[in-house]
Amino acid sequence: MSRLPVHGPEGPIRAVTAPQGPPAAVRAVLFDFSGTLFQIGTYADRIRAALARPVGEEEMDALLDGLEAGLSDPAVAGAQHARDVSARAHRHAFTTWYASVPELAPVAGALYEQLRTPGHWVPYADSAAVLARLAGAGVALGVVSDVGWDLRATFAHHRLDGWFSSWTHSFEHGTEKPDPRLFRHACRELDVDPAETLMVGDHPARDGGAVGAGLRSYVLPAGAAPGQARGLDAVLRLAGLGDG
Repeated sequence: MSRLPVHGPEGPIRAVTAPQGPPAAVRAVLFDFSGTLFQIGTYADRIRAALARPVGEEEMDALLDGLEAGLSDPAVAGAQHARDVSARAHRHAFTTWYASVPELAPVAGALYEQLRTPGHWVPYADSAAVLARLAGAGVALGVVSDVGWDLRATFAHHRLDGWFSSWTHSFEHGTEKPDPRLFRHACRELDVDPAETLMVGDHPARDGGAVGAGLRSYVLPAGAAPGQARGLDAVLRLAGLGDG
């Protein structure tokens, strides 16, 4: 693997020779999990399931307002620091946030367990078709996710696990994206060079940070609801497979 140039404020410190010809063909695609291939059910549905009782619209608005306000709570904000480097930190970060709403504090653990429960996650409408098209064309697939648990059970529940040959979970490596080590680990597992690999995600800094490890990156636009099409057909074009 070639050495990446070191950049100063204005650009590369050493002279960089532009590669001749077109970029290397995409031989592998790495996918983020939440917000990229899957989305969890709405907070309103999750709260009703955790409380196990009817919740009126007015009460629900108040609970959701509380979650929004909780994001600015110093204790909650502090718990989010390095939340994805271990299973314990991940659970602490989320349960601290849920418990910042007094009415949800008794069910903070139940709300967290929903994250680990495959049935609470919904694949985007175009996830399966795009994964099948890529795999059918011989493109190696991997998952690189900032997460606190093993995702394979969720993919298996939705019959999407068979497309993947590599699983890189941040909590198993003690670090988070955009740490280059995560992307390079996935490339080694797939036996591909970073220059032949595309990272697809929804977070500009974390997933876009794959560029710092020598990969190409595509960051999806925000706004897709659970179960809707995510716009993953763009990945097919970037992989040189047209519109599928």
